[in-house]
Amino acid sequence: MEEVIRIHDLHKSFGANEILKGVDFSVCKGEVVCLIGASGSGKSTMLRCINLLETPTSGEIDFHGQNVLQMGKERRTYCAKLGMVFQSFNLFENLTVLQNCIMPQQKVLGKSRAQAEQTARTYLAKVGMEQFGNAKPRQLSGGQKQRVAIARALSMEPEAMLFDEPTSALDPEMVGEVLKVIRDLAESGLTMLIVTHEMAFAREVADRIVFMAGGVIVEQGTPEQIFDHPQQERTRQFLARYHES
Repeated sequence: MEEVIRIHDLHKSFGANEILKGVDFSVCKGEVVCLIGASGSGKSTMLRCINLLETPTSGEIDFHGQNVLQMGKERRTYCAKLGMVFQSFNLFENLTVLQNCIMPQQKVLGKSRAQAEQTARTYLAKVGMEQFGNAKPRQLSGGQKQRVAIARALSMEPEAMLFDEPTSALDPEMVGEVLKVIRDLAESGLTMLIVTHEMAFAREVADRIVFMAGGVIVEQGTPEQIFDHPQQERTRQFLARYHES
């Protein structure tokens, strides 16, 4: 399988606090990888390093074999190829739903208004939000906002999608509608890296589960391997807590 992203010996510290302690990791084209682990294990930091929202302290991030940390102006092109969906939606509150999906295409990709609008409408329809094009984010529920955020990321037609706990800010009854959208994307063959605490969902959609603890990858494998036959004691302890809850 073709590797899209490869991380080698990635470290990230905030002051004296080392969050990532030498992570080696890769994602292949069309693969759905779910990152699981307790809060503070380094999952979100790793995602933020991959899309350069955080600058790694040391290590290498390769995109199709090219180290993005050594890129100059090409970094912007790289970042545009990664769609990012955050916990807290990060929509522009003063813009309509449609404008939220149009503006990044025009600014980053240089698309015409007509092109950008056509693409935006396509992806809003895909997530079931086409009828809310003229609404402002404040008029939407949390689940609707997150679906718009996914449509906005998809409108950039990225090579890979990164999701950072996409349901953690949602009320329980809204979680399902967002997970359904992500599930549909997984079935479409899109390359995805998902940080999630929704274990049943991870088990269902992932090709590979990566368990992190203490800033390192403790164990990775298929959902069956990780959930049914974990090899490491730390993995077993984490999953035991999940089964109890």
